[in-house]
Amino acid sequence: MDLFRNKKEKMGQKEEELTQEDHIKSSENTEGTETSEKEKASGEDETKEAQPELSELEKKEIECKELQEKFVRLYSEFDNFRKRTAKEKIEITKTASENVLKDLLPVLDDFERAIANNKEVEDLNALKEGFELIHNKLFKNLEAKGLKRMESQGDKFDVDKHEALTNIPAPKKSLKGKVVDVVEKGYLLNDKVIRFAKVVVGQ
Repeated sequence: MDLFRNKKEKMGQKEEELTQEDHIKSSENTEGTETSEKEKASGEDETKEAQPELSELEKKEIECKELQEKFVRLYSEFDNFRKRTAKEKIEITKTASENVLKDLLPVLDDFERAIANNKEVEDLNALKEGFELIHNKLFKNLEAKGLKRMESQGDKFDVDKHEALTNIPAPKKSLKGKVVDVVEKGYLLNDKVIRFAKVVVGQ
């Protein structure tokens, strides 16, 4: 019985010793981890302190380089936009000219038919009527494109619309400074003057 009790006491002492050893090892590991973290933080602080701060000149040089790169990029984008716009403008002009010419081709056909028929026509009234029809057809096609005839007879002389060929004494007092006669009609395209009216102005 005493022998069994002694063995039990010895086993308890060993378990207590093992528990103390584990506690010591755990404490050592904790201290080691804390020391490692402190050394790492200290190393980072030393690295930060070792990096020299940029001078004002170096900062300005970096800023200047960034601005230069931005300028080159913007200039390249603008140049591409300019080339693309110029190309589109040329294409639009070509297309517009094509549409106008296609609409004028029937008028050209009418003129050719009229010339062929005039060789056999003896009635002058029919001839005049034919030319008037062709003229009206031509003007309607141009009018559909935005063309407008300028009515200047009796209007006040306007340098933005009229070109004075000569001045003459006004036939009436009310015609002083106004258009007395129109030598060549002016035209507007979408309210923009494309040909000034050549006029005679009364004084």
